[in-house]
Amino acid sequence: MLCMIITSRCKCPLRNNGLAFLKCNVIKKRYFKQIVMNKKQLFHFSAFLVIGLLLSIPVFASQSKNKKVTITPREYWINTMLKVADPVLIALSEEQLRIKMPVETSEGQENKRKQVTYLEAFGRLVAGIAPWLELGPDSTAEGKLRAKYIGLTVKAITNAVNPKSPDFMNFTKNEQPLVDAAFLAQGILRAPNQLYNNLDSITKVNLVNAMISTRSIKPFYNNWLLFSAMIEAFMLKTGHQWDAMRIDYAIKQHMI
Repeated sequence: MLCMIITSRCKCPLRNNGLAFLKCNVIKKRYFKQIVMNKKQLFHFSAFLVIGLLLSIPVFASQSKNKKVTITPREYWINTMLKVADPVLIALSEEQLRIKMPVETSEGQENKRKQVTYLEAFGRLVAGIAPWLELGPDSTAEGKLRAKYIGLTVKAITNAVNPKSPDFMNFTKNEQPLVDAAFLAQGILRAPNQLYNNLDSITKVNLVNAMISTRSIKPFYNNWLLFSAMIEAFMLKTGHQWDAMRIDYAIKQHMI
């Protein structure tokens, strides 16, 4: 269309000469395509340049404040991870999560979201942070930091599954707890040594009971089948009675 506009406005003196004018249009169309390609290349180059600058900001920012201090990519990502983890883990370990954590939702959904949002935040956080925790404590600065967060996470799990805790989480009301209990189970499976093995015997019983209670939630016939399967995998891994059908059915449905 743009090529047609360009040629329609052509003031070439050969306009009335059919063959010459056709050649003129072909040249202009090629020129137009070249302009478009150049613009696309410029856009891609600009995008890569911006991304590169953004990725380098943490290092540059730290160096501008103090030239002797540098932040490695690993340190940057750990700091970013802990910014996400701190509000949930610290509050839950102190039984203050329901008091301190805001519930953001659309109008009219406040009551429903209050029932599920805490397990949603905690389960997904544990699933994400668990591989790092499973590295365990050691004498390095990072190892000492891991020791701190292993302790916080174990205490947070203890409170989350304790029926007497003000932060005891909902594992049965509405459908959503099935999803987030599965994330919590996945996180514990990712860090069995540092999380599950560090739980006291009462908390282990409470955790298993919480997982069993999610069986009352019927999963939708989609990827939700895998959430039920993940919980049963947790039961199997921890040496408890598990439902093989829930795992077998979920796997077969996703292999079709």
